[in-house]
Amino acid sequence: MAKGPKDIIAASDLIKAAWKKYAAAATFGGMTEVQYEAKIKPSYDLRTQIGDLEKQLTQLIADRDLADVNTKAANGAAIKGIVGDVAYGDNSDLYGACGYVRKSEKKSGLTRKKTKPTPKPI
Repeated sequence: MAKGPKDIIAASDLIKAAWKKYAAAATFGGMTEVQYEAKIKPSYDLRTQIGDLEKQLTQLIADRDLADVNTKAANGAAIKGIVGDVAYGDNSDLYGACGYVRKSEKKSGLTRKKTKPTPKPI
């Protein structure tokens, strides 16, 4: 009957409800209804714990994203400071070590297309 984690809980809920309604005093599988509920309780408790952790993870991701905004601003300020410093600038080893392309290493971007010579008439 049960195929996945949600199905297991749905099946357990149906069994609990039916057992309480139709045979509360009966014993099945060597268990009373109270013993059955005690055996399946960890499944419910762990799902609750997982839900709490998922909420905590969602909050931590949001906090990280907010912190990253401040980190990005600090990174930008540091790089601008390096570029604006006369002792370093945008052609320094420091600038390159920070992951940027030094001014002397940049290509101009200018390209000149070669033209094919036109054949001379014979």
